Amino acid sequence: IYVTLSSPFIINICCKRITYRKKQQDQNQASKKKDIIMGTKHTSTKKMSPQQSKACQCSRKAVRVLLTLTLALLPLELFTSAFSVSASNSQSNNNGSKSSTSNTAMKMSSDGEVDSYSAGRLEEIKQREAELSRLLSAVRQEKLESLRSRPLSIGIIGFGRFGQFLARTFAKHGTKVVVTSRSDYTDIANGMGVSYIPLSDMKSFLNQDLDVIVLAVSIVSFEDTVKSLVTHMNAAKADNNMSQRFQCPLIVDVLSVKEHPRKLLLDYLPVECDVLCTHPMFGPDSAKQGWHGQNFVYERTRVDTVVLNPAFPPVEDGSHHVEKFLDMEGNVHDVHENSDAHVEGMDRIERFLSIWEEEGCNMVPLSCREHDEFAANSQFVTHLMGRVLGAQGLQATPIDTKGFQNVLKLVATTTADSFDLFYGLYKYNPNAVETIMNLRSALDDVVTDLERMEEQDK
Repeated sequence: IYVTLSSPFIINICCKRITYRKKQQDQNQASKKKDIIMGTKHTSTKKMSPQQSKACQCSRKAVRVLLTLTLALLPLELFTSAFSVSASNSQSNNNGSKSSTSNTAMKMSSDGEVDSYSAGRLEEIKQREAELSRLLSAVRQEKLESLRSRPLSIGIIGFGRFGQFLARTFAKHGTKVVVTSRSDYTDIANGMGVSYIPLSDMKSFLNQDLDVIVLAVSIVSFEDTVKSLVTHMNAAKADNNMSQRFQCPLIVDVLSVKEHPRKLLLDYLPVECDVLCTHPMFGPDSAKQGWHGQNFVYERTRVDTVVLNPAFPPVEDGSHHVEKFLDMEGNVHDVHENSDAHVEGMDRIERFLSIWEEEGCNMVPLSCREHDEFAANSQFVTHLMGRVLGAQGLQATPIDTKGFQNVLKLVATTTADSFDLFYGLYKYNPNAVETIMNLRSALDDVVTDLERMEEQDK
């Protein structure tokens, strides 16, 4: 307390003393210049009055006394401060052992520095996490109620292995599922709780008031299927009995290549038909235990006659958070622009995508062009290696390693799919030929390295 109170006083006295000495020096300099000009004799110092001399002596004595006391008490101040810090740390440690969540704890970081963190922060984060979890659960429940309040009616053209694979899951979500195929699958459809209509009766199929039609056919038959569908849709619109209530459904493809079906759908379908290009990156064999964690690739291709430009993703308005997008002509459109058909089309797409979301799929929005580039070096090369190794007739042995067992699984998985699928991956993906050439070049490089090392050993 003494040091704190006396320090300003000491500084004030010292400052006054310095100011006085400076003033005295300035007066001496001015007097010296005057004497030189006038030719008189200069006296270096000016005598002070008795009162000034007495005041200076008192101030010097006061400063010496205060400085002496300050220097004497400074060690005591330092000792007291150290003792207070030690006592404070001891008290903090004792309180921390009793109530760790109300104090600040100390820990050493990896670089040796001391970091401080609130012991109660973890509990606060967990509470926020639980609150967000409850909020997410409530939002999901609201989403499910919205979906169930207006379930989709989905038609599937092609009721083979993959078509059955899709219909079984669609039916679980309370949707109306109608399937059609060349072969008679009435019994299988009834067992799933879905309706079957022969492919020869497309008029009845289109008369089911379908919201979505999924084309689950092979790649090689896809174009013919689209042409046939368009013919029957045009006939349905021209039919007096159906023209008043027939509306073009959302057309969805699920092929393993994307640029090829995208072009066909945009070329052949009526312009009022919305288009969604998708690729479930799994099938009946790889997703036996469910769709959770499986990748689902999709591109919103056309909505309300507007072909979306995949090179420009939707943008966000900073003020209203309204998604916008560019069409192929470069025109900006609002997702919720003033068009009932547009809003209805977007809602229908989102309802269909929600089925895959609720099944736990990893939703991957991707343009068809980018999909084919990636698929050539992932899906196609996988099928290619499976087919090549399968052509060697590999068989299990009593001494198989885990690696070889994985090779046999690859062969079994890829050869279980039809060769039409493999052929379609090759024919309709322009990047497939380059993948084959790269594989051949890599094989030649490996063989060359082996032959060169063999020559060195001779």
